[in-house]
Amino acid sequence: MSAHRPLARSLDDRMIAGVMGGIAHRFGWNPTLVRAIYVIVSLASAAFPGAIVYLLLWLLMPVEAD
Repeated sequence: MSAHRPLARSLDDRMIAGVMGGIAHRFGWNPTLVRAIYVIVSLASAAFPGAIVYLLLWLLMPVEAD
C-alpha cells in the first residue's frame, strides 16, 4: 500500500477545478464515480448545497504539487 496523498485539487484529472479529482486521488477511488455520486447527492438532497460546498472546497483545497 502506498503512502497517503494529501488532499489537494488535481492538476491532471479536472473537469472544473480538480476538486472531485483530488478527492478521488486521495482515497484511491474512480474520479468519474466520485463526480457522479456528488452530482446525484447534490440534486437529490435539498439539505446538501452542492454548489456551495464545491466552491468552498475550491477555495480551501490547495492545488497539488507537480
